[in-house]
Amino acid sequence: MPQLDISTYTSQLFWLCVSFFTMLFIMSKFIIPKIGDILAQRQRKIDSYLNKAHTTKQQAEAALEKYHQALADATQKAEKTLQKTQAELDRLVTDKQNELREELHRQISKQEAEIAIGKAEALVKIREMSAELAADIVKKLALTNINAADIKNAIKKNEQ
Repeated sequence: MPQLDISTYTSQLFWLCVSFFTMLFIMSKFIIPKIGDILAQRQRKIDSYLNKAHTTKQQAEAALEKYHQALADATQKAEKTLQKTQAELDRLVTDKQNELREELHRQISKQEAEIAIGKAEALVKIREMSAELAADIVKKLALTNINAADIKNAIKKNEQ
């Protein structure tokens, strides 16, 4: 094996150093800066994405806050509208009840007046019938000294 030959150690050592330092020089001047640039670009992209994500998160939180505020405003507006509508309905119901009550009072008054007229007419008819009945009774009893005018006067006195 030629590697183990002592006479070639110096040349092997020389070429090892030349190769190592050449590779070191190439790596430090060309490859490592490119890798560094790639890593820096990658870090900038990651930072950019993180910043965009943070900005998007803040926008989403602001939009969510606006949504909650709009929802609260809409709920409050709906409650006010509901209360207003409820008050208006209560007022309408009260007005209708009052109208019905007044209509019932008018109808009751009208019916009471008709009943009073009917009662007065019935009383007049009862008086007339009483007078006729009393006259018939007087005739049947053969009392000739009592006339129809006396009977009517007697009935009027009894009613008062």
